Amino acid sequence: MEAKAPVAPADFFACDIRVGRIISAEIMKDAIRPAYVLMIDFGPLGMMKSTAQLVHDYSPGELLDRSIVAVVNFPPKQVGKHLSQCLVLAAVTDKESSLIEVLGDVPPGTPIA
Repeated sequence: MEAKAPVAPADFFACDIRVGRIISAEIMKDAIRPAYVLMIDFGPLGMMKSTAQLVHDYSPGELLDRSIVAVVNFPPKQVGKHLSQCLVLAAVTDKESSLIEVLGDVPPGTPIA
């Protein structure tokens, strides 16, 4: 895959990227492609819902309590019957997805710089 076109640092820093802790993961029953509905705790920002196509890579139990990285200031997106409020970040290949996680005891809501 080729690199994308350059962007200005201001464009990148406009993204509010935070640490979140996955509180629940349920199969999205109405999905065209298998996905989970995740509830994620962002500490002072509160709880946010996200849909994520991670079904082939993680079981619901494997997702619980993981400290993940997500963009929290994109506009909400309607995905089936669910309103996805944040974008969970992952490394994605043709064969698998791997969540970007934070190691250590970092509180939910901590900004990523």
